[in-house]
Amino acid sequence: MGLMDFVKKQFIDIIAWTEDSDGTLAWRFPMADMEIQNGASLTVRESQMALFVNEGKVADVFGPGTHKLTTQTLPVLTYLKNWDKLFESPFKSDVYFFSTRQQIDQKWGTPQPITIRDKDFGAVRLRAFGNFSFRVADVKLFHTEISGTRDRYGVSDLDGQLRGLVLQNISNAIASSGIPFLDLAANQLAFAQALTTQLAPEFAKIGLQLDAMTVQNLSLPEDLQKVLDQKIGMGMVGNDMAKFMQYQTAQAIPKFAEGAGAGGGGIAGDAMGLGAGVALGQVLAQNLATGLQAGAGAGPAAPAVGVKAEDIMATLEKLGELKAKGILTQDEFDAKKAELLKKLV
Repeated sequence: MGLMDFVKKQFIDIIAWTEDSDGTLAWRFPMADMEIQNGASLTVRESQMALFVNEGKVADVFGPGTHKLTTQTLPVLTYLKNWDKLFESPFKSDVYFFSTRQQIDQKWGTPQPITIRDKDFGAVRLRAFGNFSFRVADVKLFHTEISGTRDRYGVSDLDGQLRGLVLQNISNAIASSGIPFLDLAANQLAFAQALTTQLAPEFAKIGLQLDAMTVQNLSLPEDLQKVLDQKIGMGMVGNDMAKFMQYQTAQAIPKFAEGAGAGGGGIAGDAMGLGAGVALGQVLAQNLATGLQAGAGAGPAAPAVGVKAEDIMATLEKLGELKAKGILTQDEFDAKKAELLKKLV
């Protein structure tokens, strides 16, 4: 290089990045044809990291502070450039800055209901949304896997990828947690923790750290929401589905009584018209004893002819469980119920 070329050439003695806006994850220092002076000053501010890249190969990483660039502070770059002694001449290298502060209030949600497996209900369709926060943790990995050689890489460039990652892992998160879905639905904090446990390793694969995950809303199909409301009202019964069905039966008793008192209307009225009222009184007496006997105002119930009333009611309870789980439709349940009640005549 001639003397005039050397004079015209520009050299860099200060390297720094002042973030001019939010949402930037990676920024390349503008080098153009300039070279870095020996002993140049590198300033890395809090919540930043700097990465030197030589001819496409990742070299040295610098954390917050002011650094003088020498062979001692650039050991990897020194090796890549085969400097066998203190370098004195300027050198070329790409320098990338990364923002390591939290990127907060990132939205996620299910555009369409998704189906998940559940040990109580077999399958459940749900919609949910919330937010999360993350930061760049491994700048080498993030550079090689995500941001690359772009002049600037922002949060918006990564938005679709991260949303997809959340949706992809919701089903696995619930399955691996081992927590019944009803408990997750009633406790959004547990749901968020299950998501965090599943997603944190996935974020780490691309150099990110998942700092927080929230579930702001969880909407369920109407029939499942009714089941959830009943479970909450059941209190101490917990996850025992047999007791759950007993609770549902107890909840239905006032409706049967109202129907009978109104002249036999509704379900109870149909049962009375078929002669099943006596059998029903017998089964209820076994559960509620004196209280129901006094309410019925009648003597001991006569045993049903043919099929035992206890067997009929037990079968109806099982069918009720199948309907609650979505295995039987309402029409199928009603048809089977009518068939069973006829056997009590």
